[in-house]
Amino acid sequence: MLQKFLTQYRSKLVTPEEAVGVVKSGDWIDYTSCLGKPVLLDRALAARRDELYDVKIRGNLISGPIAVAECDESQEHFTYHSWHCSSYERKLCDRGLCYYIPMVFHNNAAYYEFFLKVNVVMVSVSPMDKHGYFNFSVNTGVAAPITRMADVVIVEVNEHLPKVHGGYDECIHISDVDYIVEGEHEPFAGTKPVIPTETDRRIAQKILPYIVDGATLQLGIGSMPNALGELIAESDIRDLGMHTELCSDAYLSMYRAGKLTNRKKKIDRGKGVFGCAVGSPELYEWVDDNHGIAAYPLEYVNRPGIIAQIDNMVSINSCVSVDLYGQVAAESSGSRQISGTGGQLDFLIGASASRGGKAFICMSSVYKDKKGEYHSRIRPQFDGDIITSPRSQVYFLATEYGVINLEGRSTWERAEGLIAIAHPDFRDALIREAEKRKIWRRSNKH
Repeated sequence: MLQKFLTQYRSKLVTPEEAVGVVKSGDWIDYTSCLGKPVLLDRALAARRDELYDVKIRGNLISGPIAVAECDESQEHFTYHSWHCSSYERKLCDRGLCYYIPMVFHNNAAYYEFFLKVNVVMVSVSPMDKHGYFNFSVNTGVAAPITRMADVVIVEVNEHLPKVHGGYDECIHISDVDYIVEGEHEPFAGTKPVIPTETDRRIAQKILPYIVDGATLQLGIGSMPNALGELIAESDIRDLGMHTELCSDAYLSMYRAGKLTNRKKKIDRGKGVFGCAVGSPELYEWVDDNHGIAAYPLEYVNRPGIIAQIDNMVSINSCVSVDLYGQVAAESSGSRQISGTGGQLDFLIGASASRGGKAFICMSSVYKDKKGEYHSRIRPQFDGDIITSPRSQVYFLATEYGVINLEGRSTWERAEGLIAIAHPDFRDALIREAEKRKIWRRSNKH
């Protein structure tokens, strides 16, 4: 049987230059996500710039450089798009070289199945196994639904990708592949470690009492979740579970401390579930061939109905700012795209419906601008800002000054609670703004 697959393999093996020859002007190309970025194919496609026009490329959470974006500032030949911006893709947006595609993560598969065109998918995979399967690795969250809808499937074999066990759709068979590309790749450098600030640690300390033994955690990416992971690793909390769209080094810290066992989960018992993974080389080593971990498509990981089945589900995400009505802006600063909607709304809904579940959105109370001036992250009212989470879905909000619960709260109760966790220097001004909007009860204390 292996010989049969090897024969197919050789018949489909081409150079990167030969593979990208299938791309035509006007095509939609997909690079999928994260480490799924096809490094060799991207370079080869960029080399065809002058003979192609109006080729559109999608990706998300991809680190740089992306050759097709960098080689054509005119965008006459290539136009790049992202579902969720990495720090590199954010810089492309700032340069006008990347366009954001709004997306709620649990709908990712449905978008491709019903609404989007994929002429060619180019995705990095781990080497073929003896059964003829290529593993989507840490890109499992989005890869399979995209490849199923593509007219042409090109896989780029990356010798450094970990092989990740999955719930489903973690692999693609050689019979479903049109072209295979090989070549030497640089080892993954991993993301730069995010060092938690003192404010991050203070916020994490406020949240820690809400986490019980046997809870399952969804942690967003960034310094605050890392701070929480460090605190949990040092705490007495036991038997935690993982169910997260994005697996980061915070989970590895908890695992090494013996806190992450997944024993108490009602579904996927004994398995830490994730969609994509972004982090250090040590993180990729941990997820490699680990039977205690299962990668799933985001249509499963982020489905609110699935999340709600997990008792004591605790979701922890961050935001840029919130207004006195409880609206949350988490993906942009004004009109500047920073990240994406991602799974924040998915986990707000799912964790809120979980038995014993809690959903937190966290932020520092203030930020400093380029001039060195401080501003409150709690604002009177958004005016033109992009809203990630509507006020009707926001649950717990946390700053270094405390945690409040907005579920079922009236407008004056929201204003009162938010001002209570604002930085003290801004509270009086926020009270005056609340009074102007008639959301400050006269009997409230100043």
